[in-house]
Amino acid sequence: MRELKTAVIAVLALTIALGLAYPLVMTGVAQILFPGRADGSLVERDGKVIGSKLIGQDFSKRLRYFQSRPSATGYAPAATYFNNQGPNQQDLADQLQRHVERYLEREGRFTPGLTAADIPSDAVTTSASGVDPDISEANALIQANRVAEQRDMAVADVRALIEDHASRPLLGLAGDRSVNVLELNLALDREAAR
Repeated sequence: MRELKTAVIAVLALTIALGLAYPLVMTGVAQILFPGRADGSLVERDGKVIGSKLIGQDFSKRLRYFQSRPSATGYAPAATYFNNQGPNQQDLADQLQRHVERYLEREGRFTPGLTAADIPSDAVTTSASGVDPDISEANALIQANRVAEQRDMAVADVRALIEDHASRPLLGLAGDRSVNVLELNLALDREAAR
């Protein structure tokens, strides 16, 4: 009976300490030190939340905007997952072929001579979460031709916006340059409002 009482007290104490107190303290510290990040890095326009810097969105119905990479989840952040298909599966090969065809159909008329070999891998593959908010700089540069024509802007101006918003991961020390699609599209809107 003594061991049972000790075990129950230990479970209760650890539950309170690690299941309640610790998460509350960490949440409080995060709110004080990193309030924007702790709240999900939300992006507002005109006082209305329009997205998050951390979650990709579907812009496929609007050719005036840069497009996010394909999503296995339909960009639903509540159900993130990877398509979990291996390189030897025909389903994956068929899916990639469809993504390549769509990309060439959408971008090919604005980038003459664009071939499947020119398409960056992130333009036709899903991310591990299905809601990656970034695309590669190479992908954005191909899309710049379409965006410029749809917005009646100079391609050089659109490319300058890409350059301004491109960054490397890990404090700029490693990896390929990428662009946050939502932030880039908002920059396009600000440029158009001038």
